[in-house]
Amino acid sequence: MAAAAEPRARAWLGGGSPRSGSPSCSPELGGRGGARAGAGPGPGAGGSHPQSGHSFRKATLTKPTFCHLCSDFIWGLAGFLCDVCNFMSHEKCLKHVKTPCASVAPSLVRVPVAHCFGPRGLYKRKFCAVCRKALEAPALRCEVCELHVHPECVPFACSDCRQCHHDGHRDHDAQHHHWREGNLPSGARCEVCRKTCGSSDVLAGVRCEWCGVQAHSVCSAALAPECTFGRLHTLVLPPACVRLLSRNFSKMHCFRISEGAVPEPGDEDDGVDGSTPAGLGREAPESSKLTLKIFDGNDALQRNHFRVISVPRLARNEEVLEAALRAYYVLEDPRDFELQPVPAPVPAGDSGARGRPRGSGAAEEEGGRGPEAWIVRAVPHAQELLRIYPAWLKVGVAYVSIRVTPQSTARTVVLEVLPLLGRQAEGPEGFQLVEVLMGSRQVQRTVLQDAEPLLARLRDIRQTSLRQMSQTRFYVAENRVVAPHVSLFVGGLPPGLSTQEYASLLDEAVAAKAGLVSVSRVYSSQGAVVLDVACFAEAERLYMLVRDTAVHGRPLMALVLPDVLHSKLPPDCCPLLVFVNPKSGGLKGRDLLCSFRKLLNPHQVFELTNGGPLPGFHVFSQVPRFRVLVCGGDGTVGWVLAALEEVRPRLACPEPSVAILPLGTGNDLGRVLRWGAGYSGEDPLSVLVSVDEADAVLMDRWTILLDAHEAGGGETGVADVEPPKIVQMSNYCGIGIDAELSLDFHQAREEEPGKFTSRFHNKGVYVRVGLQKISHARGLHKEIRLQVEQQEVELPSIEGLIFINIPSWGSGADLWGSDSDSRFEKPRMDDGLLEVVGVTGVMHMGQVQGGLRSGIRIAQGSYFRVTLLKATPVQVDGEPWVQAPGHMIISAAGPKVHMLRKTKQKPRKAGAPKDARADGVPAPEGDPK
Repeated sequence: MAAAAEPRARAWLGGGSPRSGSPSCSPELGGRGGARAGAGPGPGAGGSHPQSGHSFRKATLTKPTFCHLCSDFIWGLAGFLCDVCNFMSHEKCLKHVKTPCASVAPSLVRVPVAHCFGPRGLYKRKFCAVCRKALEAPALRCEVCELHVHPECVPFACSDCRQCHHDGHRDHDAQHHHWREGNLPSGARCEVCRKTCGSSDVLAGVRCEWCGVQAHSVCSAALAPECTFGRLHTLVLPPACVRLLSRNFSKMHCFRISEGAVPEPGDEDDGVDGSTPAGLGREAPESSKLTLKIFDGNDALQRNHFRVISVPRLARNEEVLEAALRAYYVLEDPRDFELQPVPAPVPAGDSGARGRPRGSGAAEEEGGRGPEAWIVRAVPHAQELLRIYPAWLKVGVAYVSIRVTPQSTARTVVLEVLPLLGRQAEGPEGFQLVEVLMGSRQVQRTVLQDAEPLLARLRDIRQTSLRQMSQTRFYVAENRVVAPHVSLFVGGLPPGLSTQEYASLLDEAVAAKAGLVSVSRVYSSQGAVVLDVACFAEAERLYMLVRDTAVHGRPLMALVLPDVLHSKLPPDCCPLLVFVNPKSGGLKGRDLLCSFRKLLNPHQVFELTNGGPLPGFHVFSQVPRFRVLVCGGDGTVGWVLAALEEVRPRLACPEPSVAILPLGTGNDLGRVLRWGAGYSGEDPLSVLVSVDEADAVLMDRWTILLDAHEAGGGETGVADVEPPKIVQMSNYCGIGIDAELSLDFHQAREEEPGKFTSRFHNKGVYVRVGLQKISHARGLHKEIRLQVEQQEVELPSIEGLIFINIPSWGSGADLWGSDSDSRFEKPRMDDGLLEVVGVTGVMHMGQVQGGLRSGIRIAQGSYFRVTLLKATPVQVDGEPWVQAPGHMIISAAGPKVHMLRKTKQKPRKAGAPKDARADGVPAPEGDPK
C-alpha cells in the first residue's frame, strides 16, 4: 500500500494573460485510466509547475497513456501526472507545459462569459474539458463554443465561453483569438510547425473558436494575438458590432436557444453516482482504501451534493484535507482549511456505530475517520488577502492584492486600490466595487454598497461554498450609468391592428408599464411587435409573462433581440443571416443549428420554429449589406422568401441574396441552384465557404390571389364569401392529382411526425400514396377553366395542372422537357414567364420522374386566371390544401429575388491541402510558407 505523499507547496500562476480556452482537470488521479500516482516527484521535475500551476509528481503507468502536450505514448516511468487535473506529460515536455491547471484557471479568464449547455447527447471520440476523460456516457456540450463536459463536471467548468456581443460595459479592443483546448480532428495540423496537433486519444492541441486556426499549445504563442475571423471573415458578424444589455437574462435567452431539460448535477440521485466526478466511486474500493463524502459548504450540504474521495485508511488528517481540497480544485494553503464531521442522524437504539466507516473502530486517534461525511471549512482569520481586478480600466496590471481587515468596507477598498492602479487623481465617487460570480451557466454581477464589510462577506461566501469563492472576483469599475435598453420581440398577436391597438392589447394582457415600455416597430400583417423596454427588471417580467400568456386563444412568444451597430461593420463585411428549420432533415437540422452557432456569431443564426424568419430580418434591418442562408425544404425557403417580401421596404439592404441548404424531401429549388438533392452530412464549414463563393442569379416570384366562395348555404340565400387570400410562389403550383398526393403525404406526416425523419422514408410514403391513387380518374379538365393573358385556353384530358417557374419538379424531374418547340420560348427562372403543364394521372407522373416522358405543354405566360368549379386540392411549393370553388389569379410579384447559385467545383490539385477556416491567418516569422 502506497501512502499518500506529504503536502507540497503550490504556486498560483500570476494572472494577467488573457485566457479563453478551458482547462481540462479532474480530482481523480490517473490519466485516461492508465496512470497511478507514485510515491513522490521525480528529481528536478516534480512539485508545483511555475508556468501553469500544475502540481506534478512522477506516475507509474499501468496502461498505455498519452502525453497531453505532444500526444505521443508515455512508456514506463517517464510520465508526470498533475495531482489535481490529470494532466499527463513526458519529463522532456514539462518545461513546455502552458495549459493551466484547473486550480488557477478561473484567475486567467479575461472576460467571464457563461456557457449555454444543451440537452444531453452521445459525443463519440470527444473528451471532457474538465476531467479529460472520454465522453462514453451522455454528456453536455455548449451550444456556442466547443466545450464538452460530463454532467457532474459542469460546476467546475470555467465561464470562458465566446464573447459574442458588447454588453454596455466598455468598447471592445481588437478581436483576439479565443483558444479552446482539445477535441480537434485527428488529422489537424499546427498552423506554426505544420505537424499533427490533433488527437483522438487525448485532449491535446488548441483551436481558435472564431477563426478556426489550430496549433499545439506551445506553438500558439508564436501566432499573432489578433484574430481576423479566418476564411469566414466576410460572413461573420463581429462581436464588437453587436450590442445586447443582457442583465437578468441567461445566455440561453440571449441566443434564443430552446431550453431543454438539463438537470443540475446531482438532481437525479442524491447518492454517489449523481454527485461524483466521472468514473470516481463507481468501482469497488480497495480494502486498504477508505471512501469519504466531502461537502464544500452549506449550499452543498443542503442540496446533498458531495464529492467522493478515496484515501488510505491510515492516512493522516493533513493528507485527507489535501485530497478533499483537490476534489474541489482548491490549491490554497491547506493550513487555511479544516475538516469538520457532518453528524448523521442516529436511529433509536443505535449506539452511534452507524455512519462510521467499516474498520474505523472506536478510537479515531488510531487512524479512523469517524463519520463518512465531512465538510471543508475555511479557518477564519483576522485579515485576508484579496485580489481586486481593474475591470475595464486601462492600467498596466491584471490585478492588485490588498489585505482586508474587519474594518474594511467596499468604500475603503476602492480608496486603497485606486493609487495602486495609478488612478489616485480621480475621485473615489466615480468608482464602485463589483462582485462577480463566474458560474459556468450564468455570470452574476452585484454592485456592493459602500458600507459593505468585506471580511464578513468573504466569510459568508466561503461558508456557502468553497468552490463559489474560487469563482468569485471583485472588480473596481467606473461608476457609469448604463441606460437600460432591451428589445423584446412579441409574436402571436392578432394581425391587422394599429400601433395603439397593439399597445392597448399588451397593456391589458401583461400590464405593460407605459412609462417604461414603448412599441418601436409593428409588423401588423404577421401579428408581431418589437418593444423597447427601459428597465431591466420590467424587461425580465414581461419576457417571462408574455411566454405564459395567450391572446384570443393563441399563445404569445417572446424573444430578446440584440442591436446590430451597423456603422461599426468593416467595409468588406457582408454578414450571413442564417435560418434553420430543425424539423427538416430529421435530426440534421438540429445539428446544423449548433454547428452554425459555433462557426459564426450565434446572434446571426435563427431557429425558424422559434418565431419564424421575422426576428432575424428585424435584427438585420439596418445592415447595409447581408446575405441569407435558408436551411430547410422548399416550403421553408418559400416561407423565408415570403417574409422577405413583406419586410423588404424596411430593410437597408432591400435585395439580399439567398442561398439554400436543402433539408427537405423534394428540394427542387436547391437542385436548380446546384446546392444538391439534399444535405448528406457535408462539413458545415465547407457549406459556408460555398455560400461565400456562390454567384448571384435572379429568380421570378409569383403572387397567387385565392378568391374563394361557396354559393348558397345561408338562410337569406346570399353566398358566404371567404375573404381573399394571397400566397407567394417560387417553384411551382399544382392543381389536381399532384396536389392530392402532397395532401395525403402531409396528413400522414401530421398524424405520425416521428416517423418522417428520413428522406428515403418520405419518398417511400409518396410512392405508397401514389399507388393508392393509380386508378383514380377525376377529369380535372371538366372542373376548371384556364385563361392565359386574358385568353381562354382549352384544356386536354388531364388529371393535374401544374404551373412551373423552375426547371425541376417532383424531386428533380424535368416536367417541361428539353425538346424545342417553336410555340414557346426556352424556359428560364428569370424570364418573367410561367410554363403550364398537364399530367394525365399517377402513371404519367411516375414516367416523368423516371425520365421516360415529359408533361403535356399547354401554355406559357405571365398572367393566369383559373376558375375552380369544385373544391380541388392545390399545392404551392409543396404546401397543400383543399381550395374551395372560386378564382385563382397568378401574376408576377414585384421585383425579382436575388438567389445564390453554387459555383461548379474546380478540380483540386494533387496534394493540395484541404481548405481551412483559418485561411488568411498570418504565418509567424520564419515559417517556410
